Amino acid sequence: MGSNRSCLRSFLSCLLICVTLWSEQSCGLFGQSNRRPNIVLILTDDLDIAMGGLSPLSKTKKLIGDAGISFTNAFVASPLCCPSRASILTGKYPHNHHVVNNTLEGNCSSTAWQKSEEPQTFPALLKTYGGYQTFFAGKYLNQYGHSDAGGLEHVPPGWSSWVALEKNSKYYNYTLSVNGKAQKHGADYSKDYLTDVLANRSLEFLQYVSSYQPFFMMVSTPAPHSPWTAAPQYQDCFNDTKAPRDPNFNVHGKDKHWLIRQAKTPMTNSSVQFLDDAFRKRWRTLLSVDDLVEKIVKKLEVRGDLENTYIFFTSDNGYHTGQFSLPLDKRQLYEFDIRVPLMVRGPNIKPNQTSQMPVANIDLGPTILDIAGYNVNKTKMDGMSFLPIMHGKMNSSSWRTDILVEYEGEGRNVSDPACPLLGPGVSECFPDCVCEDSYNNTYACVRTVTPSANLQYCEFDDNEVFVEVYNVTADPYQLNNIAKTIEQEVLEKMNHRLMMLQSCSGQTCRLPGVYDPRFEFNPRQLFSSHSWRLRQKK
Repeated sequence: MGSNRSCLRSFLSCLLICVTLWSEQSCGLFGQSNRRPNIVLILTDDLDIAMGGLSPLSKTKKLIGDAGISFTNAFVASPLCCPSRASILTGKYPHNHHVVNNTLEGNCSSTAWQKSEEPQTFPALLKTYGGYQTFFAGKYLNQYGHSDAGGLEHVPPGWSSWVALEKNSKYYNYTLSVNGKAQKHGADYSKDYLTDVLANRSLEFLQYVSSYQPFFMMVSTPAPHSPWTAAPQYQDCFNDTKAPRDPNFNVHGKDKHWLIRQAKTPMTNSSVQFLDDAFRKRWRTLLSVDDLVEKIVKKLEVRGDLENTYIFFTSDNGYHTGQFSLPLDKRQLYEFDIRVPLMVRGPNIKPNQTSQMPVANIDLGPTILDIAGYNVNKTKMDGMSFLPIMHGKMNSSSWRTDILVEYEGEGRNVSDPACPLLGPGVSECFPDCVCEDSYNNTYACVRTVTPSANLQYCEFDDNEVFVEVYNVTADPYQLNNIAKTIEQEVLEKMNHRLMMLQSCSGQTCRLPGVYDPRFEFNPRQLFSSHSWRLRQKK
């Protein structure tokens, strides 16, 4: 009997030592806390802020924005789905994660991406080191499920529960990867409408998730991306709504890059009707997103988790409908394409707050890791945690002033049969053969926001190294390119800062720019390492 008690004491002592060692190891990266917060990230697809994209989302604004903080200067690192989503997952600028477009060749969900970047995404770190239960539902990356990149069997590291859409956004007749197994859906609204399926899957996860570990949910809706299929009950909403006729609507971009200048002004009546119809359809799809948000918030409340849960709501890029006579798309450097909604509620965030400090989608990962208690300095992420801003512990003098935006243009190798006069090198030429993209629509911008300056400086990787500069305070619709009239000193500082950001990595992306007065203005320096692309595409 005494021997048994001795053995039991020895076993319990060993167990206590093991638990203590494990705890000490965990707390090296994740801060110790009695009850770490849960985190929910709701990511929409192509939702603008500049054209009133939040207008249909009244419940979302009330449940997240009014209950927390809204960022009026939230930008994306690239105004295109896959590069932007890669930036969200990795916390890196495109020049560091190397996803340049929506194709497999552009590294979108490629095997190279899977090997080099996926193991270090913020969800992988949350699950591996933080013990978070993780759930993903919806659109992941545009080429996810491609047969040349692991197919639907591939489940990225970091996800406890995985319900991912094959390839790009759809509402019906799609296939999901449910933990690596294909699940086909048809066109029955009650069973297949994707936004509702994602809502129901999210509620199932919340129903059965353990209360003993924190959880992270990422819900990525197809809306308001094309084909803009609304739920039946919303198909007749907004019938009298039109795209906003802002000052930059249906006007010629006279002093802009050639791709903008080629747009036909005024637009044809058929183009205007097309974009107005698309605008209405986009808003209709968002009503189901509004329902999804309400269901998730109510479920969290019923579980007793709402007060200990951070909820983020944002988009992968903005959108335009008729600005500078471009019918509809994203991809451009202007506010309507690079600025997105960002609202957050959660513990210690006071309600009805608004922040003008510049944040980017590369900051989402670091912020979420910071909430979980992870030491962000242990990562190679380019972004910064804006948790101190949300908690009212950071002012503009201590925060960064500049954000980098990068985009690599795409063009067809042959002429579009529908637009034979255009020749090769352009793409997305619809409607009326107005092109939204081209090989040399490749640019980098620095977006500067300070209490005294609100500027954008952009350089194109083309034969003329075209430069666009905007004072967004004086010219919020970016009608006048002031590159030729702005003070030379300002041009030099912004050019220098852009070069610094385009070569930054990790910590060096977060530091405020320090201007070297010996620096000489030369925009051609920026893309000197990219000149092989221009030679290849001539």
